[in-house]
Amino acid sequence: MIYTLTLNPSIDYVVHLDRFESGITNRTTSEEYYIGGKGINVSCILSQLDIRSTALGFCAGFTGDAIEKGLRDQNICSEFIRLKEGISRINIKMKADKESEINAQGPHISEEEFNELLAKTDRITDGDTIVLAGSIPKTVADDTYERILSRLEGRQVRIVVDATKKLLLNCLKYRPFLIKPNRQELSEIFNTDAGSEQETERCARELMKMGARNVIVSLGGEGAVLFAEDGSTYRSGTVKEKVLSTVGSGDSMVAGFIAGFEKTGNYGYALKLGTACGNATAFSPGLADRRKIEEILQKL
Repeated sequence: MIYTLTLNPSIDYVVHLDRFESGITNRTTSEEYYIGGKGINVSCILSQLDIRSTALGFCAGFTGDAIEKGLRDQNICSEFIRLKEGISRINIKMKADKESEINAQGPHISEEEFNELLAKTDRITDGDTIVLAGSIPKTVADDTYERILSRLEGRQVRIVVDATKKLLLNCLKYRPFLIKPNRQELSEIFNTDAGSEQETERCARELMKMGARNVIVSLGGEGAVLFAEDGSTYRSGTVKEKVLSTVGSGDSMVAGFIAGFEKTGNYGYALKLGTACGNATAFSPGLADRRKIEEILQKL
């Protein structure tokens, strides 16, 4: 079983305007909403690829109800801890002459409620995968991911971490199966310019020395490169098509890689499917569906 963790899920409310002007009433031309959060995004793409997963995390209030319903509608098992107070976030994504976002903080998570989540991880067993994705809310401790991974020690669990800076680095001692930094994040971690192929590889190999087993580096419009634990390097390009939104593209790549590796055990195919999923989401108004993923996969 694949488990995804979303500590601070959201409803992403996307509004489209011809242009935005502050200080007056602005009218939208259209709007839509999506259930959001990096772990949830991974589960949604896995579902499109016929891979079952269980979504873990926290939710609260009427927005929490909508998030759980959204997952049920996609046949995704969710086992969220219901928080006693507050509501799950509503994030506003404004697409006008410029794109802007307003992201909410989310509800308070008590130590008692966090311990309920830890107890749910006890069912994760040998051969399972857990995906820790995104930042952590301000109401939980900085070592939250470490506490979860420490609880899993001694079990043969594939760990996937899609996080940044210290949050990522502090997880490397648990030898994650996969991490996915981009060049900018590599530059920030190692205080360098990872713009060249040589420097990108040097930084990725350094992360592997620190514990990461496989490292995907997203190269934006240039595609992606995988430095695999078998010593091989795999590259994947991109498809040229109009980008509608990059939100969720990285999560889609993670989901596609996991699905590809689950099905074949082949690193090259896993990267190709991951790239197809990431591209397909970038070319879609929300997360990609199966039809779009298959269309892009045929072009890579």
